[in-house]
Amino acid sequence: MTTRLPDGEYESRLATVRDRLAETDADAAGWFGATSIGYLTGFHHIQTERPVLLVVTPETTGIVVPRLERERVAPNPRIDAVETYFDYPGGEPIATALNLLEELGVDRLAADAEGAPGTMGYEGPPLSEHVAVETQSWVDRMRWAKSAAEIDLIRESARWGNLAHRYLADELAVGAHPATVSQRASLRGSRAMLDALGEQYVPRTRGSGPAHAGFISGPQTRLPHGHTANRRLEYGDVIITGASADVDGYHSELERTMFLGDATDEHRHYFELMHEAQTIAIEALGPGVELASVDRAVWEYFEEQGVTDLAQHHVGHNIGMGGHEPPYIDRGNDVEMAPGHVYTIEPGIYTETAGYRHSDTVAVTEDGTERLTYFPRSLEDNIVDV
Repeated sequence: MTTRLPDGEYESRLATVRDRLAETDADAAGWFGATSIGYLTGFHHIQTERPVLLVVTPETTGIVVPRLERERVAPNPRIDAVETYFDYPGGEPIATALNLLEELGVDRLAADAEGAPGTMGYEGPPLSEHVAVETQSWVDRMRWAKSAAEIDLIRESARWGNLAHRYLADELAVGAHPATVSQRASLRGSRAMLDALGEQYVPRTRGSGPAHAGFISGPQTRLPHGHTANRRLEYGDVIITGASADVDGYHSELERTMFLGDATDEHRHYFELMHEAQTIAIEALGPGVELASVDRAVWEYFEEQGVTDLAQHHVGHNIGMGGHEPPYIDRGNDVEMAPGHVYTIEPGIYTETAGYRHSDTVAVTEDGTERLTYFPRSLEDNIVDV
C-alpha cells in the first residue's frame, strides 16, 4: 500500500528539468502553474489571485509566494530561497519575482507562461515585460507517463474510490435526494479511508474528505456534464455515478451507469451498446498503440450500430494529478500509448431521455494493460435493488 510519493521522485523530476534547461540558452526555468509546482517540489497550494513563481536554476531552486504561504513553503527541503510579497494587488508580486530573478542571476527564463494566469481576477503585468521569457511545457509532457510510484498512488485512489462507490450504491433509494446521498457516501468513504490509513494519509484537500462519490440522475444523465438535480430519485431512474479518492494529490476515475429498481428494454439496449463500446476500447489499449486508433475503433462500432448521432465526446483522457490530462484518446491524436500512461476509458451514448457511460481507469504496462478500477461492469450488477 502506497500513500505518499517518495522524496526521490521529486529529486528525479528536478534533475530532468535541469537537463532540459541545459539544452536551452535560458538561465533558469520557471513555473506559475500550481500543479506543476507541486509536481516538481511537493509544495501544493491553491491557485488564487496571488501569483506563485517557482524558479529552477542549474544550482538552486527559489520561489515567490504571498505572505500567507511563507510558513507552508519554508520547510520544503527542495526549495532553497523564498521571497514573499504581502498580498495582491498592493504587494507587487511581479516586482518580487524580478528581485528573486536578479538575486539568482537570471536574465533569460524558460517558463510555462509569460506571466501569472488570470485566476480569480488577477490582472498583473506579464513577467515578459521586464525579462526575456521563452515558454516551455516540460512538466506537462513529463506528466504523460507515470512512474511505478505514481501508479501505486492511482491504484490506491481506485481502491478507496471503489469503496466510496459501494457506499453510494448502498445509499441509493427511491425518494432520496441526490445531494444528500452523495454526501453520505462520500462521508462514509472518507471516514473508512482515514480510519484505515491513519497517519499515512497525506492531506491534499481543504474543506472536504479524501474520498468522493456522487451522481447525476434521470433527465440530467442525457447531458455528459449534467448537474446534480434538485429532484428526488424515482423508481426506474438512470443514474450515472462518479467516484474517486485523493491519494497524495493523485486521482482515479470510476463511473457506472446504474438503474434504480429495474431497467426498461430501451435502457438495456443502450447500456449494452455502451458496455460493448467500452470493452472494445479497453481491449484496444496497449504500448505502441496509436490513441486515434482506439477512438476510431469505438466510432466504427457506433457506425455499425447506427448510433453515431448519440455520441458526444471522445473515448477518454490521461489522468493523474489532474482529472483531465493529455494525451487524449481522440481521433485527431496520433500519439502512441507508452508504459506509464494512465487513461480513463469512457465512451458514452446520450439519447433524448437518458445517458449511458461507464468509466474505468487503465494503466498501460510494458506488455499490456492493468485495469485499476474494478467495480462490476455488467448490467445486472448495476441494477440497484429497492
